[in-house]
Amino acid sequence: MLALHTLWFVVIVFFWTGFFVLEGFDFGVGVLHVIVGRTSEERAEALESIGPFWDGNEVWLIVAGAATFAAFPGWYATMFSSLYLALLLVLAALMARGVALEFQSKLDNPRWRRAWTWATVIGSALVPLLLGVGLGDLLHGLPINSSHEFTGNFFDLLTPYGLWTGLTLLLLSLLHGATFLMLKTTGELRERSAAAARTLVWPAAVAMLAFVIWTRAIAGPHFPSPLIALAAIAILAAPYLISTQHPGWAFATSAAGMATAVVSIFVALYPNVMVSSTNAAYNLTVSNSSSAKYALTVMTVVAILFTPLVLLYQGWSYHVFRARVGRGKAAVDPQPPATAATTEPTG
Repeated sequence: MLALHTLWFVVIVFFWTGFFVLEGFDFGVGVLHVIVGRTSEERAEALESIGPFWDGNEVWLIVAGAATFAAFPGWYATMFSSLYLALLLVLAALMARGVALEFQSKLDNPRWRRAWTWATVIGSALVPLLLGVGLGDLLHGLPINSSHEFTGNFFDLLTPYGLWTGLTLLLLSLLHGATFLMLKTTGELRERSAAAARTLVWPAAVAMLAFVIWTRAIAGPHFPSPLIALAAIAILAAPYLISTQHPGWAFATSAAGMATAVVSIFVALYPNVMVSSTNAAYNLTVSNSSSAKYALTVMTVVAILFTPLVLLYQGWSYHVFRARVGRGKAAVDPQPPATAATTEPTG
């Protein structure tokens, strides 16, 4: 029978994976909207495509953090104290991005719009980059003593593997955003999104391949071969699907690539949850950092009751807003791009 602490490790991996798969395309669109959109109307249309989804997708990050706090308080304490400055920057980027998506259309002033546009771009790029560095550091190792206290400084967070993980997740987010825009937009905006996807797919594939090989080297022989195979399939299939104009399958492939990258980190990490570069005996594991059995049991019952409801609600929201963003609609809709609805059917 699966131990409760192992079950909750799997649940937390599920939340982190869901966050990057769902919020990843939001980050990509946030960065790419100034590249694929040549006019203010086209940029607004690109942001309108993520309007109904971005704030709901961010909830996955909150739930991942809350689940870590409740199920693994030792891991939560060490991780958040170690990555404090990086997570503070993530919080600032999330706030800047969220405010920008709501505020940039409030005033018809070029300087106002330009400032919030760059807040959207920079915030959308920083979040996957910084979170990727943090997740990579969990596996690479940080200076942690026998009391599970971080003994390093900010520069100890800039490990080569962590930086590469951040770059990989950023590139995968950009590719994911481009395939999402292919799926949700029309006309020239869709064509430029497809061109961006064709340009991004190769650096993303190279970064992904190097990341999987590096992760396998750190994890050793217990790293499962199916993950390597799944990464290879995503790398080989994405260029073909993008070039043949199959946006739905291209988006599914970019989502699979993102999921593979995130899952690979945690699979390589288990049974550890945080590696100490000082001494392997100081590693935090699923057993020495978890809550008591009673707390995990109560959490499991609550999760079984409410997680399906949340998934059904979010799935229904994607179904309701499944239509493409209408050509030219963003130019005349008085609502801000973060809240406007779409009406043009997918064609």
